[in-house]
Amino acid sequence: MSAIDDLPPLREVIRRHELSARKSLGQNFLLDLNLTARIARAAGPLDEVTVLEVGPGPGGLTRALLAEGANVIAVERDERAIAALNEIAAHYPGRLRVTAGDALTFDIAPRLGAGPIRVVANLPYNIATALLVRWLTVEPWPPWYDRLVLMFQREVAQRIVAVPGSKTYGRLSVLAGWRAEAKILFDVAPSAFVPPPKVTSSLVQLLPRVAPPACDRRALERVTEAAFGQRRKMLRQSLKQLGVDPITLLEAAGLDPTARAEDIPVEGFVALARALNPTFA
Repeated sequence: MSAIDDLPPLREVIRRHELSARKSLGQNFLLDLNLTARIARAAGPLDEVTVLEVGPGPGGLTRALLAEGANVIAVERDERAIAALNEIAAHYPGRLRVTAGDALTFDIAPRLGAGPIRVVANLPYNIATALLVRWLTVEPWPPWYDRLVLMFQREVAQRIVAVPGSKTYGRLSVLAGWRAEAKILFDVAPSAFVPPPKVTSSLVQLLPRVAPPACDRRALERVTEAAFGQRRKMLRQSLKQLGVDPITLLEAAGLDPTARAEDIPVEGFVALARALNPTFA
């Protein structure tokens, strides 16, 4: 695919706007329009859907999303990319809103209109996990989005979708499993990016659960931090740092004191959080 619209090739856009990727911003640009189109299609039918895109850079994925019929809100911290994105906005009148800002502090709520909202992004690697945690812990729940379709380093993607008993199962797995159904859609080779990262990447889909089991999020974070912080130890040992009797806590949650963190399913950690803070029980 040489083009999805009449806009200039991405390499020309990068050269003209001096948009060399910056490591400090976690930038790895996707220039393959076949791939950006595949990502946009993986996000589901996009007609009448508003997409939040974080870190669009020169706008390869942005163009693919617009070509699939989406309206896009693009949040970009790199001032160099704003002019390039504004050129795309001029090509798609009224369908692309470009916001210069930091996605970690950006409040989308005032910009939400009618219709479904979806987050689709090739996330800057240095803030990818922090953004995911923020989106998984929004209140109220169900959240303002109907789906997250996000690019991560494969190692992070594997942690997101990991199941109990696996070496990659950890705090992020529990948080994602508590509030969403997560799966890896496909992998992306380093050669697809400019500059190529040292690792393979994966596109992950997270569908929010309508009614996840109720518990205090902060209590859940505390019990998972304690349990996985000493994952080789039995829970009766690792949970001591919570400042309460771990045996009493484990009995209330119906868990084996000799079990280890990696053996406990999401529901078990939710039960621990409810035992730690019974307000949500």
